[in-house]
Amino acid sequence: MEKIILPLIIVLNLFAFSLMGLDKYLAIKQKRRISERSLLSVAFLGGSLGIYFGMVAFRHKTRKMLFNLGVPLMMLVHFYLFWYLNT
Repeated sequence: MEKIILPLIIVLNLFAFSLMGLDKYLAIKQKRRISERSLLSVAFLGGSLGIYFGMVAFRHKTRKMLFNLGVPLMMLVHFYLFWYLNT
């Protein structure tokens, strides 16, 4: 099971990180943005680490309370689930 889940988690988190970078770029260019709901949905589905590192690397969504509280909580849940499924 780990052989399937780990690569999926890695790809999902790279995708989530890329979404944060793209949204920051779109914000700077004043173009149509990626919705917060979409970003949080990707985080909820397992991309919380990518979203978090995107927040830090791109300094994006750092003033939003939902991101500052929700993403770290999702990370804790995901780490616990990953640990639980692999023990």
